[in-house]
Amino acid sequence: MTEERPWKIPVSVLVVIHTPALDVLLIRRANSRDFWQSVTGSKDFEDEPLALTAAREVGEETGIDCGAASPLAARLVDWQLENVYDIYPSYRHRYAPGITRNTEHLFGLEVPEKLTPTLSPREHTHWQWLPYREAADACLSPSNAEAILLLPQFAR
Repeated sequence: MTEERPWKIPVSVLVVIHTPALDVLLIRRANSRDFWQSVTGSKDFEDEPLALTAAREVGEETGIDCGAASPLAARLVDWQLENVYDIYPSYRHRYAPGITRNTEHLFGLEVPEKLTPTLSPREHTHWQWLPYREAADACLSPSNAEAILLLPQFAR
């Protein structure tokens, strides 16, 4: 008997990880040579606080600990911005019937230097640090690129 997977919650986070010099960490999706992105991921449960979702996803996708008890906790900042977008038809089967849109909440995480991430190979295969404008150009997702271009106004 196979265990049924619960529907994905159409509420997610996008976390722009950056240095004080505005270099941005991008990670490449395992299923595409051209899909560079920031950390993204959905809530695990409806009541999960967005900051917890963001810290969990950063840890899962990069190995960087920015959870509540970590030295980086205060550097994880909710930008109080969101993107609402259509879910690609090829991914809609992961969501409950009738769900076609996702709400993505934007966060920034300032790290003191260009850290070496520990990737989960089933999700991401490569990483790179780029100056923020180059990072925006490298992103396949327009909303991710736009978030990176906002970095100068949100960085400390």
